[in-house]
Amino acid sequence: MIRSPAMLRSLLAAGVLGASIAVSAGAAAAADSFVAGTEDLPLMPALRAVRDSAVVFDKPQGRIVEAKATGRTTRDAVEKFYASTLPELGWTAEGRNVWRRENERLRIDLGGRDGDLTVGFTILPNH
Repeated sequence: MIRSPAMLRSLLAAGVLGASIAVSAGAAAAADSFVAGTEDLPLMPALRAVRDSAVVFDKPQGRIVEAKATGRTTRDAVEKFYASTLPELGWTAEGRNVWRRENERLRIDLGGRDGDLTVGFTILPNH
């Protein structure tokens, strides 16, 4: 039972702090679902970012992002995931594993073998 206004304020403050921590944790978890160095390029759930592989430059002409991810998946699964996901985000296919959106070009490189795949993501200004 709450006995005083001070006690009510303390409980409310604790609730606000708890909610802030939960939101921060959620934001950190959501950030893991994007290709390293981006906030708008989803990382396929079967892939995991390669630690310290992201290189990001912001230039007046646009951003340059290079990142890698690995996973126990297949080339076909990666291509299908991005073929279905990227158009919803405004990307247009320009060829196999090459996409364009506004002033950017995205290239997805697949290395290794199915079941032990390395996926490279490169975003460059589209001149």
